Amino acid sequence: MALVTTKEMFQKAFEGKYAIGAFNINNMEIIQGIVDGAKAQNSAVILQCSSGAIKYMRPEYLRHMVLAAVEETGVDVALHLDHGDSFELCKKCIDIGFTSVMFDGSHYDYEENVRLTKLKL
Repeated sequence: MALVTTKEMFQKAFEGKYAIGAFNINNMEIIQGIVDGAKAQNSAVILQCSSGAIKYMRPEYLRHMVLAAVEETGVDVALHLDHGDSFELCKKCIDIGFTSVMFDGSHYDYEENVRLTKLKL
């Protein structure tokens, strides 16, 4: 089991006709509880983090906590940045190993939101 992409995870879920839970994380204890629960249910899981929470935890610390949870439990985990509020944060998360990001440009005017959303990371 490993850190996996949501594409890979969703394909298996589609073929197996089951759902994948996605849970917001803010600290080590929440990560442990979610991943332990996923292991107990023999389930993959998506751990997602908001821009605010990731700035609080710092991307590198978060990644290592998630990798430790994967190593300890053997659960397939997708690490997702949810509502990334800047292009730079999305790129940083991809660069350090997040398997999924979602850019949210809703705080920009419409034209800038569209321009940034079209950029390829």
